[in-house]
Amino acid sequence: YTPDYEPHAHDILAAFRVTPQPGVPPEEAGAAVAAESSTGTWTTVWTDGLTSLDRYKGRCYGIEPVAGEENQYIAYVAYPLDLFEEGSVTNMFTSIVGNVFGFKALRALRLEDLRIPPAYTKTFQGPPHGIQVERDKLNKYGRPLLGCTIKPKLGLSAKNYGRAVYECLRGGLDFTKDDENVNSQPFMRWRDRFLFCAEAIFKSQSETGEIKGHYLNATA
Repeated sequence: YTPDYEPHAHDILAAFRVTPQPGVPPEEAGAAVAAESSTGTWTTVWTDGLTSLDRYKGRCYGIEPVAGEENQYIAYVAYPLDLFEEGSVTNMFTSIVGNVFGFKALRALRLEDLRIPPAYTKTFQGPPHGIQVERDKLNKYGRPLLGCTIKPKLGLSAKNYGRAVYECLRGGLDFTKDDENVNSQPFMRWRDRFLFCAEAIFKSQSETGEIKGHYLNATA
């Protein structure tokens, strides 16, 4: 617990609601959260001397009681940016909300707030293209793009899914899209859906004279 620590502008800051086990001081619980979610482990190991733990460790720099709640505190923790892989939400949350939630010194723990500095958000490349490229591909300008998700999202065969895509596009939509639940289930394999959606796009384009599109879920 380091109450004199001043968070840097490039630190990732987390606010945890902490309920310590009976007999565990809130400062100790907050420090344990900071350690367990960064460089700490349950015991001292000789390899600690092979790195600069002071540079990489998380620091609990503040503890506040939660108003109206017994034995609940907000623990403020600062993490140095070098702890995290650039552009990786997975790595960041694995550290901050990973195995620390099973820590025995705590009865309960909840992440209440998170401040991610621009120095980290700038490492995310974002999508390979934005709205302007989508407009260029669809040749649609000067108005909102109109699209929808195919329903029911689960249960349609690939052929009937393609039929729904065709009816939507022929009826005036610019694009259709897969629901995030649609992947490659037994009732509709991805390849079959791709083929029927492609057929729907080509047919609706030939009938309307407009460029149409469909966004396929390609989740790994």
